[in-house]
Amino acid sequence: MVPPERPRRPFPTYVRAMRVLLTGASGFIGSHIAEALTAAGHQVHGFDLRTGQDVRSPDDVARALAGIDAVCHQAAMVGLGVDMSDLPAYASVNVQGTAVLLAEMARAEVRTLVLASSMVVYGEGRYTCDRHGAVRPDPRAEEALRAGHFEPPCPACGNPLAPGVISEDAPLDPRNVYADTKLAQENLAASWARATGASVTALRYHNVYGPRMPRDTPYAGVAALFRSRLERGEAPQVYEDGRQRRDFVHVRDVARANVLSLQTTHTGLRAYNIASGEPRTIADMAHALADAYGGPDPVVTGGYRLGDVRHIVASPEKARRELGFTAQVPFSEGMAEFALASTGSAR
Repeated sequence: MVPPERPRRPFPTYVRAMRVLLTGASGFIGSHIAEALTAAGHQVHGFDLRTGQDVRSPDDVARALAGIDAVCHQAAMVGLGVDMSDLPAYASVNVQGTAVLLAEMARAEVRTLVLASSMVVYGEGRYTCDRHGAVRPDPRAEEALRAGHFEPPCPACGNPLAPGVISEDAPLDPRNVYADTKLAQENLAASWARATGASVTALRYHNVYGPRMPRDTPYAGVAALFRSRLERGEAPQVYEDGRQRRDFVHVRDVARANVLSLQTTHTGLRAYNIASGEPRTIADMAHALADAYGGPDPVVTGGYRLGDVRHIVASPEKARRELGFTAQVPFSEGMAEFALASTGSAR
């Protein structure tokens, strides 16, 4: 197979070593980014709540920004959450924290930001109806989920829909509190960039997995929850019918995307899907983990969570073309490594 031609980047690039403030540096994704930035020759200044630094504190942020060239903002409250009692915490950490960071970056005249965004800003993925073409399905009703009707119907005629691949220009339609806050982060960063002439690279992570992923918490990703059950000798519990489609991307690939983002310069906000480009079902992932771990086999429960979307897979073509990013860790190898990896801190 002939490898694809290396894309030409439309933005000028630079390779000088930078002093990078990395928020959430002790966490799952942040710790891998710190390693990747260091390996690329950058000087990493970690900023993390675990070391007594709060992104919601203007004083903490102002001190940390002294002498900084760029910021990688990873600090966030993640996951779908437990219930509406989590709403103030999500808004405080993700929205207020980002607002404080941007305000202090403006004062310090730091003009380069790499923002950890998420696929959740899209809501459901891309769908087409045989009669109505491209459509945006409504949020799935609990009555339908309870009855085992998991596929979203066409909002115009109720017919079945064909899921497709979503690109960065798709309408944004967040469908849970976490998603609302991630879109708010993008909007705040875009306003900051317009007002200051700065650069924001918003990396819309898809389903990130890999070593140091958190465990035994309702805010963890589904891969971590499955592995925790396997470690206890229990079968992974797969919701719905297991046919939900996602894109699983290894954390080392995500870290590399952050490094590449610092090598381009532009003004305003540009968003990129950070994904493998090889969609899998939730059942595929559960079986890959169980096989690597040695069982037990996953169990499809028919359960559901309100706020979950059915299918969301992305095209990483824009990131390949403009950042030079292509995921390198194959699904089978990454899942096998993750199944047996020791856990560490959580972002």
